[in-house]
Amino acid sequence: MLVLRTLRAGPLHGYAVAKALRDSSDQAFEIEFGSLYPALKRLEMKGWIGSRWETSEHNRRAKVYRLTPAGQRQLRQEHSKWADFVAAVARVMGPAPER
Repeated sequence: MLVLRTLRAGPLHGYAVAKALRDSSDQAFEIEFGSLYPALKRLEMKGWIGSRWETSEHNRRAKVYRLTPAGQRQLRQEHSKWADFVAAVARVMGPAPER
């Protein structure tokens, strides 16, 4: 879900996906490339993202990933599930305890 959400802003190469996740989470997520690239491949095989080779800003070949219409639908579904989960946890946890 986080990779799909990151690609919603626009196409990115793998390193930029990891950096965007790290930056948007205030460094809470440090994505290992050994996990990211297999995840990108799985998302691509499901048809939720597409990719193509392009020249990067550093004049190097880089595989750039884009969210597909199917990925946009999947992101909406995952976001809805996440919102339901967060609401359920909030009901169980109740208000924050006093200090």
